[in-house]
Amino acid sequence: RLTLPYVITSKRKLAQLVYDHKVQGWDDPRMPTIVGLRRRGYTPESLQMFAERIGVTKSDSWIDYSTLEGCLREDLEAKAHRGMAVINPVKLVLTNWDEVMGAGHLEPCTQPALPHPPEGVESPTRHFTIGKEVWIEREDFEEVPPKGYKRLFPGNKVRLKGGYVIECTGCTKDANGVITEVLATVVPDTKSGTPGSDLVKVKAAITWVGVANGVNAEVRMYDRLFLDAQPDAGGKDFIESLNPNSLKVVTAIVEPT
Repeated sequence: RLTLPYVITSKRKLAQLVYDHKVQGWDDPRMPTIVGLRRRGYTPESLQMFAERIGVTKSDSWIDYSTLEGCLREDLEAKAHRGMAVINPVKLVLTNWDEVMGAGHLEPCTQPALPHPPEGVESPTRHFTIGKEVWIEREDFEEVPPKGYKRLFPGNKVRLKGGYVIECTGCTKDANGVITEVLATVVPDTKSGTPGSDLVKVKAAITWVGVANGVNAEVRMYDRLFLDAQPDAGGKDFIESLNPNSLKVVTAIVEPT
């Protein structure tokens, strides 16, 4: 019998989760069912790869969940089209954009949709634009950075993925001290893929989405269904081990397709 940590596989107990409305049905992406795994994004090839890797034994076996996730990651690496999304956004304003690029200008950018396509396959191209204002992840900026922090902080340079190198100059806050905007300047002639773009060295590249064309999207963030690695071991009530934060629904900003 195959057992994964933080998962139960007893059909009776899974049925109890469904009938007691602890999950949204047999196809809930947190459920260890084929339909649940399919909704979570697992491909038939990834499940077959997982089965081949763990093999068959006569005794019960514990397989780390990361093994299953690794099989999916490996299968999708060469065929899942990439795109950028910002989950917890804060606005980044490039204060010298109008001076360097022209007021209202949107600079076209391109990146491969498949960074690592199969051998003999040419990657499609993603097209997007960058302007004076972009969204970045709030965690990609620290006003007072901890040791080893390589992303945005005053005086530091990073690259906007597929775009330009920028240098952070500070931030603005509201009356409660919450950061409302991050301020930076764009470094001219550093657009990704252009001659000389790599002459300015940076230690980090961050995800972003343009304010002018970003699209709001509902994102469902799934975590482990249980807090205990063995939720039903030793006669424990597995219901008490349910993770109250196993599903979070947020509105993110994503790159248009």
